[in-house]
Amino acid sequence: MVVTRFAPSPTGYLHIGGLRTALFSYLWARKNGGKFVLRIEDTDKARNSEEATQAILKAFEWLGLEADGEITYQSKRDDIYAKYIKQLLDEGKAYKCYMSKEELTELRETQMANKERTKYDGRYRDFDGTPPEGVEPVIRIKAPLSGEIIVKDGVKGDISFQAEDILDDFVIARADGSPTYNFVVAIDDALMGINEVIRGDDHLSNTPKQIVVYEALGFDIPAFYHVPMIHNSKGKKLSKRDGATDVMAYKEMGYKPEALLNFLVRLGWSHGDQEIFSMEEMIELFNPKDINKSASIYSTDKLDWLNAHYIKNTPNNELVELLSDYGVVLTSHDKKEILLDALKERAKTLKELAEMVNEIVIAPESYDEKAVKKAFKGDPIPILNAFGAKLTNATELHLPSDYHALMEEVVNEMEIGFGKIGMPLRVALLGKMGGPNIDVIMAVIGKEETLLRIANAITANS
Repeated sequence: MVVTRFAPSPTGYLHIGGLRTALFSYLWARKNGGKFVLRIEDTDKARNSEEATQAILKAFEWLGLEADGEITYQSKRDDIYAKYIKQLLDEGKAYKCYMSKEELTELRETQMANKERTKYDGRYRDFDGTPPEGVEPVIRIKAPLSGEIIVKDGVKGDISFQAEDILDDFVIARADGSPTYNFVVAIDDALMGINEVIRGDDHLSNTPKQIVVYEALGFDIPAFYHVPMIHNSKGKKLSKRDGATDVMAYKEMGYKPEALLNFLVRLGWSHGDQEIFSMEEMIELFNPKDINKSASIYSTDKLDWLNAHYIKNTPNNELVELLSDYGVVLTSHDKKEILLDALKERAKTLKELAEMVNEIVIAPESYDEKAVKKAFKGDPIPILNAFGAKLTNATELHLPSDYHALMEEVVNEMEIGFGKIGMPLRVALLGKMGGPNIDVIMAVIGKEETLLRIANAITANS
């Protein structure tokens, strides 16, 4: 059975790169009928944030990426780590190192002066003398001194690391007894049955160290897939400006979760030329062995395009519910179907859709000067008054076509072009140019509100 995991550290919010890793892991587990495990790596007590932990959990809930079983917190597993540290010490595979911070600093400065790679020199590896006083030891694992460690990677292929070049006897427990990252990750993955690890290739340098831990404890080594980074359009590391922000910020910006997931699955993976994927299709088609070997490029335009697609195909009753998160309440609006049908074809985000709705249902408080200058050139007030009179006398006004028919009557009777009534009427209704068809706007706000906005525009611009 395939068992994957996502193991964020709550020292910051869940970012877009981490979410992509989580998605890939989730899809691979679901495709194989396996398990997807969520583990919070909160051993760094000084930097952990409960707020960040909750933000990670909220993001998973919003996106619908449901983990299997209970969430694991590393901070509650100290006894387990201590047990394995003792085992390695008892078996002679780890040892206590009494090197002081001053000695370590001096060693590194000497190595740097000699243009050597800075690493621990193993001086306490086989120490059997009297420990120095006043130094709380760290625990170091005995890493291989020669040979090679081969990482079998499903994305990059086999990668060979020379032990003498990349390893020293690295610390697995600090002087205060707290275990270190590479040690606890290997133990947790083994004990939780994680047999396929999908993660960013910024972790590749950690993998040989974790393999040392696996082998020292006799654990099976999982399959690894190291996913290349996400870059901005200039080929550089993502910044907050490019999109490397808290995942929940995408909800605030008005992105739908299915659009964000669809966007992420295409960052580094593809299936022919297909761009739109349902969750079912992602699960069916995804394979980490098909992940690209090169970095992927983040494109806000692509995300907006996908989000617009999903908004356009969202039922109106669902949109009503979603828009409530952006301060728009349409539950009891009798023309919400007409309104949303007209606007959802134009919106890239839910936030933008909410703004479009408000521009229609809320009367303009001011008028765009350029729009007024263009629309009120000449004297459109008689035309607006003529339309207002027909509107006042009309009794059956329900659909946009009903309002359009009245506009056509004015155009025909006054022998004018449609723009002569359309432009000033649009400014009267919205305070600006742009927006959906005028007849749609009038059908949504109704006869009385239309008359009121025409009167206000005439007063303000005459």
